[in-house]
Amino acid sequence: MRTPQRLLAAALALALAGCATVGPDYERPELPLPESFSAPAAAQAAPDAWWTLFGDGDLDRLVEEALAANQDLAAAAARVEEARALAGVARAERWPRLDAGASASSAKLSAATLGLPEEFEVEYDAYRANASLSFELDFWGRLARAHEAARAELLASEEGRRNVRLAVVAGVAGAWFDLGAFDRQLALSRSTVESRRESVRLQRLRFEAGTISELDLSQAEAELAAAEAAVPQLERAARQTANRLGVLLGRFGGEAPRGGASGEAGLPAVPVGLPSDLLARRPDLAAAEQALVAANARIGVARAALFPSISLTGSAGSESRELDELLSSGTGVWQVALGLLQPVFHGGKLRRQVAASEARQRQALAAYAKAVQTALAEVEDALVARRTLAAERAALGRRAEALGRARRLATLRYDAGDASYLEVLDAERNLFRAELELVGAERAEATAAIALFRALGGGWKAADPAPD
Repeated sequence: MRTPQRLLAAALALALAGCATVGPDYERPELPLPESFSAPAAAQAAPDAWWTLFGDGDLDRLVEEALAANQDLAAAAARVEEARALAGVARAERWPRLDAGASASSAKLSAATLGLPEEFEVEYDAYRANASLSFELDFWGRLARAHEAARAELLASEEGRRNVRLAVVAGVAGAWFDLGAFDRQLALSRSTVESRRESVRLQRLRFEAGTISELDLSQAEAELAAAEAAVPQLERAARQTANRLGVLLGRFGGEAPRGGASGEAGLPAVPVGLPSDLLARRPDLAAAEQALVAANARIGVARAALFPSISLTGSAGSESRELDELLSSGTGVWQVALGLLQPVFHGGKLRRQVAASEARQRQALAAYAKAVQTALAEVEDALVARRTLAAERAALGRRAEALGRARRLATLRYDAGDASYLEVLDAERNLFRAELELVGAERAEATAAIALFRALGGGWKAADPAPD
């Protein structure tokens, strides 16, 4: 019994000596972030359910439907479960492995091989039941680094799910506002078509009466055709947008939602100290950082492979030639072993694995820095779009009002005989185009608001009040 005791004592001494974990410890890279964004700062908050700020109950219901049935979200949730299971596998590698087994065998040995007379036949049965224990001493921290990497990958997958959720909500809101804009433009186009059909009818009567030339009639017919051409274009865009929204909602065909929204909302100002807070708020940045953490830990796994692996194995059980004697006294068997394996020559494979893991870490670092750069640019783009599109919409609104007055005046002048019909057609054409552009500007402003929320990672809390 002294041999197993010595082996166990040696293993215990190695374990108590502590693990010399190899590989670099993770530190967040220092990036030259700006102190603030270009927009004025405020201390107002936006809820996590940021889409409710638009005040559209239909949009709220659609978002709830998408969060419950969207297939991208279902796939993201499955990826999280996969990463959680793999993290459990990596954690289980750090524990001893215990197995139980049983066997029964019957054999006949050659008398010639044993040097016995031919009349002797050596036959025997053997029965065995045992339990085996194996344990790798993580002296260099290989298993610890592998668990660290798997845990980081789990966190990255969870942040990935959050990012998919944010993208789905933004997609639903954007499609809903697009649909509303297309429907409003379609209504304007159909109304214009009806008005111009009536105008063509009147112009044809006047032409037949000889009061106008064929040129006036042809121009009226051309303007009618232009308005009619806009209708199928908008119908196609509206239907395709409704189909896109249906996919986001997880629906399988059927009638797509219609109605849309105006997209008008009172948006809160950007909170104080946003650039640094952005790293913790945006799920894609958090996922990129966790991918960097995992790549950093994989360097330790690769470096640990250069050092000796130390393992402890043992088994104990019972063995007999008769099954009914398997548990009798004197049938016990055991084995204990302490193993050490030092790589000597693998053709440079292990060092190249270290080099590959370091290269992957640099790739992850570059991807993280690029993700931060992209996030900052997206916020700035959304801020400038939000500011300029509001001014553009206001100007287009004034333009539409002025062109509406111009059309009424042109119609009065034409009826009074002071202007040609071409002047009326120009006024109507300009007003129709201006009304469509105004709706498009409202749509773009709503899209910019959604882009800002997405760029900021969703909602945010109010900043702490500034000291006196």
